[in-house]
Amino acid sequence: MRPQAKPAKGAPTGMRATPDSLGQSSCTTIYFVAGEPSADNHGAALMRALRKLDPDVHFIGRGGPQMREVAGPELENWMADAAVLGLWEVLAKYGYFRRQFRETLREIGERKPDAVILMDYPGFNLRLAEALRKQSAGPKIIYYISPQLWAWNRGRIRNMSRFIDLVLCIFPFEIDLYKRAGLSAVFVGHPMIERLQEAKLAVERDPNLIGLFPGSRSREVRKIFPIMLETARLLSHSNSQLRFEVAAASEALGREIDRMLAPRDRQIIQIKIGRTLDIMQRAAVGIIASGSATLEAAYFRMPFVLVYKVAWLTYAAARAVVRVRFLGMPNVLADREVVPEFIQHRANPRTIARAAWQLRENVDARQRMSAAFDEIIGQLGEGGASEKAASAILAAIREHSSLGVESPSSLP
Repeated sequence: MRPQAKPAKGAPTGMRATPDSLGQSSCTTIYFVAGEPSADNHGAALMRALRKLDPDVHFIGRGGPQMREVAGPELENWMADAAVLGLWEVLAKYGYFRRQFRETLREIGERKPDAVILMDYPGFNLRLAEALRKQSAGPKIIYYISPQLWAWNRGRIRNMSRFIDLVLCIFPFEIDLYKRAGLSAVFVGHPMIERLQEAKLAVERDPNLIGLFPGSRSREVRKIFPIMLETARLLSHSNSQLRFEVAAASEALGREIDRMLAPRDRQIIQIKIGRTLDIMQRAAVGIIASGSATLEAAYFRMPFVLVYKVAWLTYAAARAVVRVRFLGMPNVLADREVVPEFIQHRANPRTIARAAWQLRENVDARQRMSAAFDEIIGQLGEGGASEKAASAILAAIREHSSLGVESPSSLP
């Protein structure tokens, strides 16, 4: 049970002190922690949904540029430093993360928010939740975009029940896993659905356009784009009519990708900044780094192959703990290989080129993949995930207060 806070001085015994009784504002304060670009996007959408339900809600914490745009200057944009991938990369920045962890704990202790919303980023956020629960009367701790422990360490799901109050699930199969572990869990649907619904274009696919999606992190791009570039060269040799568009997540990544191109590459390859969803709707075939882009491509029914490569130390560590057969979420949700996966030593340009060529040339293969995408996307809800998550969060905060635990922001 959560410990009850002592009544505020001057409040009648047995009655909960309210903000009004203390002469203070009843404004709800929520602390966010998001460390990855996809979570930044989902976090911003969640903030907007919360504001619709409670215009006075106040946001603080750590996230990215989109979240800061909604929340204002009290939310720190730490995304450039926080969004690292891989065991070695995390170890190299251990000192940075240790400082950020202590600073986050200090901020939450001082600001006393009504709730802390943790978004993915399990290496940091699970430890933070455990540390917060050790405090005598901490805030409501809610996980949104829950960590994919089912993929690599299901044993930790039961441990989560000791320090997480509520999990908001974006995949339907997660509900049973969390409830069996004694965790309160609600399926809200995948937040990408509402964003992708708004991004739909009335365009036809260009049979000569191949989309390249090398990821949203610099280290990913450096590892994966050279493979995609050589694949594009091979495909171009097979058909000189083919063109390629590279989806760059930022201007900085666009410049990094451009430096890898030889002069002759620029005749067939264009770099597009912030045009991922546009390319997905126009390209005949895609070559995609594993990540959230795989579900986006499935939503737009773009046939694609999955490519991924990391440092060998990171790969070896992952192989030792990963408990799922597939890396791409479309394949995980289908429980079979709908999308060909080329990971680590299998990420060979010639092999990838053959698979992409087959998808472009084989109508039946494209139709089978598209039909499978229909079933996969159907599992993710019909939209409104941010609104459902916002309602669940505010309801949890109200319940937290009604049980006799002081709303931290109401205390002097």
